[in-house]
Amino acid sequence: MKTTNTLLALALGLCFAGAAGAQVISYSPRTGDVWIDTELGYMNDYGRGNRDYFVDDLVSNFGAPRYLVNDLLTTRRWDPGDVYYACALAYQTRRPCADVVRYRDQNRGQGWGGIAKNMGIKPGSAEFHALKGHVGKSNGKFKAYRTNNPGGPGNSGKAKGNDAVIIDGGPGNSGKAKGNEKAKGNDKGDDKAKGKEKSKGNGKAH
Repeated sequence: MKTTNTLLALALGLCFAGAAGAQVISYSPRTGDVWIDTELGYMNDYGRGNRDYFVDDLVSNFGAPRYLVNDLLTTRRWDPGDVYYACALAYQTRRPCADVVRYRDQNRGQGWGGIAKNMGIKPGSAEFHALKGHVGKSNGKFKAYRTNNPGGPGNSGKAKGNDAVIIDGGPGNSGKAKGNEKAKGNDKGDDKAKGKEKSKGNGKAH
């Protein structure tokens, strides 16, 4: 009995561990603007999969020090979206990117919206809209990535393929679905033909 309880407890522990491991922590920059949050989500995914292009973008568009960007991504494990927004915010406020990074490290509980506000970027202001205009700047690679992932941040080409399968099975009905309907029609025709043959057979029997 004791052995059974031990095995049961172990099994439950493994189940909970698996469930915890399956959870995905989504990226949430908390800028206070839905559009910027979404764009940073795309940029975060783009930065993870296109590291060299991402770093080049920050250096060329915002004058960010390459060593600092690499340090934030590699050593300090910042999300690419946070690195990008820090550099964009520094560019807009005409401060060194290192100053924004330092301030963010000291005020992580505020989120980017609070940090930007404390740095003089008030929501709805001309400065805010100018900052918003900087978000999404890229050498062209990011635009291509965004175009190829219309379903939102985190959606790969495989996910789009799955969506296509769902659409095929839905009200739109693809050629494959129509083919199935045609096959059903043939089945009905076959059943009808079989019925006639049976009827003829019965007539001969009489």
